[in-house]
Amino acid sequence: MSFAGGRYAVGALKADAARTEWEQMQAANAVARARSSAATSDSNAKPLLGSPVARIVAPTIHLDAIVLEGVGDDELNASPGHVPGSALPGDRGNAVISAHRDRHFNHLDALAIGDTLTTEAGMTQTRWVVVSRRVIERDSPALFRTPDATLTLTTCWPMRYVGPAPERLIITAKPVSRA
Repeated sequence: MSFAGGRYAVGALKADAARTEWEQMQAANAVARARSSAATSDSNAKPLLGSPVARIVAPTIHLDAIVLEGVGDDELNASPGHVPGSALPGDRGNAVISAHRDRHFNHLDALAIGDTLTTEAGMTQTRWVVVSRRVIERDSPALFRTPDATLTLTTCWPMRYVGPAPERLIITAKPVSRA
């Protein structure tokens, strides 16, 4: 019990640190926009594992989280994780974000087709609409490259299952606006 509580506490501290770093990055981006700068960093640079890369907000399920680069134990303990090599939210391609079903995506099952969510990545804010929900076997291929902007959210399924879940919930969204 104390180990699990300690892991949750460490995750909460890392999530707070990620949110602070995200807010500092957003402030720097605002200054850059005011100066008419194209960006504050090299757009071809790959994010470091564990660094904040995006924010995801889904009002219908009360989700407002900073997304960290990577899907290792440390990243997923603190926040949803961006799958390295996938597109960043709002860019062309499939942006894949994963989180634990008992942590940040604990209400992902309530997200319905037609619901909207928002992501912020760099200086881009994208509003998305959910276009599909599916449940697949744990080892089935489900994450594919796409030529257009796509957001894929993944978590274990069933949501209230005890132990390693046998399936995965896959939510797909398409952009409806971009700022």
